[in-house]
Amino acid sequence: MDKKQSRLRRARQTRAKIAELKVNRLAVHRTNLHIYANIIGPDAKILASASTLEASVRAELAAASGNGGNVAAATLVGKRVAEQALKAGVTEVAFDRSGFRYHGRIKALAEAAREAGLKF
Repeated sequence: MDKKQSRLRRARQTRAKIAELKVNRLAVHRTNLHIYANIIGPDAKILASASTLEASVRAELAAASGNGGNVAAATLVGKRVAEQALKAGVTEVAFDRSGFRYHGRIKALAEAAREAGLKF
């Protein structure tokens, strides 16, 4: 089993538990260059989203750090997705880290979302 298959196996277990609970989930995906976050409802509809591909995020990052593959970018995306979720009326979510380890950029995004008002 390679690294990707192991990550997807862990993600499948988490998603099954979240689906059983029927709650909104904050799904996070990361690549070497970017990080993405979506708030997905129990009916599989996207309620809010943010990523380092958005023009406004890229403009903010260009002044500070340069790219979307670092902790500063993850923090910014976490704040933005939390703000959009609160506008959509979502206050509580389950954190779906997609099988990624809870450290570095994943942790930074989660902590920023918590600080911006999301509960999970």
